Amino acid sequence: MDVAISGANGFIGSALSASLRADGHRVLRLIRGGVTGGDAIGWDPDAGRIDAPALEGLDAVVHLAGAGIGDRRWTAEQKRIIRESRVRGTAVLAGAVASRERKPAVFVSGSAIGYYGNRGDEVLTERSAPGADFLSQVCVAWEAETQPVADAGVRTVLTRTGIVLDAGGGALARMLVPFKLGIGGRQGSGQQWMSWITLADHVGAIRHAIAHVSVEGPTNLVAPNPVTNTDFARTLGQALHRPTIFPTPLLPLKLRFGSELVEALLLASQRVTPAQLTATGYEFTGPSLDVALQAMFKG
Repeated sequence: MDVAISGANGFIGSALSASLRADGHRVLRLIRGGVTGGDAIGWDPDAGRIDAPALEGLDAVVHLAGAGIGDRRWTAEQKRIIRESRVRGTAVLAGAVASRERKPAVFVSGSAIGYYGNRGDEVLTERSAPGADFLSQVCVAWEAETQPVADAGVRTVLTRTGIVLDAGGGALARMLVPFKLGIGGRQGSGQQWMSWITLADHVGAIRHAIAHVSVEGPTNLVAPNPVTNTDFARTLGQALHRPTIFPTPLLPLKLRFGSELVEALLLASQRVTPAQLTATGYEFTGPSLDVALQAMFKG
């Protein structure tokens, strides 16, 4: 296959690119401000520009680009950047895909389980309604920009991603220092649900979505066994052979990143299930947290 990927150099995009290339597929990277050539396709989503003809005749387009949501305090400007990097970038890429005479068979566009908001113990599937907070609103607007692709007859998959776990990067890598020091623990009450997925399964699920025509529309990219924050901390501590007695102090985090970000990313409860992946036959390599973490930290 010929697959174009935005965000190809990011945490998920680089793993997906490597997986596809290892199986002999050709990966084309959307490069901001770059010039099309070799394996690169130039685009500038902020300016509304993209080399649309370079998308002609591709087999799949995977859109992963967007500003990090947990990188810095959510000022009004940072919120604008988070939203616009997703909404505008998706609009530019979706418009280019929809305009092609020889369109790709599938358009896989990133989203997040932030779509659902803070939902307590409610079990959430792709049919669940969106929340009303900032991240929910971002996800709703983000997903809406893919509509021109679907209207053009291209199978469109919206990957609502949970917490992606890998020892080498992402959220888990940021958690490891306090846990390895033996001072990691639950956050807040610890009763909030965490819906997670290993990086390997995230890549596998995207590839499953590309390959299986039965996968379409919103698709939760989470493992089938979400856990409470208390159970997550305990299981991570066991995998690292460290105690998890004391709760994580949240005040320093709130002082650095602001209460709104901490509440949304660390304390919100989202008990999400991968209904569509399960129904279409995806087999998880890391279905339970203990198995997944033990595999990551074995030896």
